[in-house]
Amino acid sequence: MTVPYGTPDAPRIAVRGEAHLEVDPEIARIGITIASRGKDRRTALDDLTHRNTTALNLVKTYGDAVERLETGSFSVTPELKEHGRGERIHAYHGHVHITAELTDFTALGELTTKLADLELTHVDGPWWALRRDSPAHREARRQAVREAVQRAKEYAEALGTHLAALTELADIGAEDPEPRFVGKAARSRAMAYDETQATDQGAAPLDLQPQRQHVHAQVNARFTMAPPQL
Repeated sequence: MTVPYGTPDAPRIAVRGEAHLEVDPEIARIGITIASRGKDRRTALDDLTHRNTTALNLVKTYGDAVERLETGSFSVTPELKEHGRGERIHAYHGHVHITAELTDFTALGELTTKLADLELTHVDGPWWALRRDSPAHREARRQAVREAVQRAKEYAEALGTHLAALTELADIGAEDPEPRFVGKAARSRAMAYDETQATDQGAAPLDLQPQRQHVHAQVNARFTMAPPQL
C-alpha cells in the first residue's frame, strides 16, 4: 500500500517544474472571403466561381510557400426588396471563404497584398502559430522536467540528504477531465484588408512582422529521499 505522504524511512518531496519559451512562429494563416453580386442567381454564382478561381490560382502560384489551402463555407443568398408587396428578390449575393496556411513569411506579405487588391475580396489575419509537433513544445517539456528534478534536489540538499527515487511525474491537467489551453501559441495579431485599400497602381507588399509565440509546460513530480538527520 502506498502512503500518500511518505514515511519517516522514505520521506516524500512533491514539486512543480515549469518552463516558458518564446520562439518564432512556424506558420501563418490568413482567411480570404470572396463576394459576388448579381441580379439573378446564375449571374451571382458565375461571378463567384470566377473570382474564387482567380484567388485560388493566385495563392497556388506561391508553390511550396503555401502549406495548406482549404475552402470553407460557401453561400448564395437572395436579397429581398425592402418595399413593395410580396417577397420580390432584388439581387443575389455570393460568398466563399478560403483559408491559406503559409510557412514563408516574406511571401505572406506579398500574397496578402495581392489578394486584397482583388475586387470584392476581404482578407483577415495573419494568425501566427506553431505546429502541433513543433520541437518547441518538446523542449519546453524537457525544461519543465529538468526544473522539477533540480528543485527537488535543492530541497533534499537543504535537509542534508539526497533524492532516492522518482515515484510520479504528471503533466499538469493530465488527470483533469476538462481540457486546458495554456499559453499563447494559438493567439494572433489579426489585421483585415479589402479591395478599398488598394490603388490603381497596385499596393506595395505589406511588411508583416511575425509575432513571437509563448510556449508553456508544467509538470508535477514526486520523489522519495533518504531520511535526513534532523
